[in-house]
Amino acid sequence: MHETDRRESQTVEYYLGGHMPIPILDETEFWKVQEAEHVTVILDIVDDLEPEFVAALLEMEKRLWATRAETVRYIEALARLHGKPSYELLDEIMYLIHEAKLESKEFIALFDRIIDESAAVAANDVAQTVINHIRRESEYYVGIVDAFQDMQGRY
Repeated sequence: MHETDRRESQTVEYYLGGHMPIPILDETEFWKVQEAEHVTVILDIVDDLEPEFVAALLEMEKRLWATRAETVRYIEALARLHGKPSYELLDEIMYLIHEAKLESKEFIALFDRIIDESAAVAANDVAQTVINHIRRESEYYVGIVDAFQDMQGRY
């Protein structure tokens, strides 16, 4: 077997891990739901949040749910393929994971802005604590994807 073929075979084996659906998609689906639900939590505990941040959070929430839906579509596609995805499909999944990580980084950056610029949050100790907790959870997901990508040597 040629070295490139063996590496590609090992990559597919890692993606699938002998289990369907693949673990990184499960993680992504879980964390996108968490992040979207966290938007609701923030809007509930900071009822006087500035309109600029409300709009930004609501837009982010839409994107998070859309990413979650796309992730579920890939999970379902893999299940239908019985563990025999094409390399093209695996590349699409890697791209989705990359984009999901970038989205989480944007989510974190939005919370950084809210902490730095929102008078409503500055006056609400509970909101500050919750936002920092949510931020750390999103950083955890980014770390999971970073480790996965490092193992794959991509993106």
